[in-house]
Amino acid sequence: MMNFLFRLLLTFNATSLIIVIYLVKEHFLLSNLSPKLNVFPDYISYIVYFLIPVLLTFISLFIANALDNDSMKSGDIKEVEQANNAFLPSYLGYFFVALGIPYFDTLIFIFAILFVFTFLSQTLYFNPLFLIFGYHFYYLTTDNNIKIFIITKKQLKNLNGMSFDKLKRINNFTFIDKEK
Repeated sequence: MMNFLFRLLLTFNATSLIIVIYLVKEHFLLSNLSPKLNVFPDYISYIVYFLIPVLLTFISLFIANALDNDSMKSGDIKEVEQANNAFLPSYLGYFFVALGIPYFDTLIFIFAILFVFTFLSQTLYFNPLFLIFGYHFYYLTTDNNIKIFIITKKQLKNLNGMSFDKLKRINNFTFIDKEK
């Protein structure tokens, strides 16, 4: 159950920036919610919108500690490939989609479709906000030629002595390294 909730939160975090971009584009301000908030400049609203996914990402990193444990030794890894930049085109696409959405109900429909497809893909949970917390993304190919996705704070440059003793299993192909 914890794994399911964690994957839901990861999926929301990974796709929520489309909502932030839309709210900024539409100049939706916190002062629209309450006249008492008129004292704040517009950019405070935008900062708050951005901080909500950042906070939820931080919470998801905390919840990750409750996931199942796993490990991987250097002998199990055949190849390392950086994945940080591989997802930039997808996220730029999300931003351009958000900028082109004319109505809030259209945003909700498009967000729901993206959310469902991202959740059901269950292969990757790339969230650019992990970069703020110092995480990096890598594809590792195991000695059985299985490609897995690792979210870690480690800088992986070569295979020598590489090991992951505190992996948390998100699914069978995605892991987060909780080693400090």
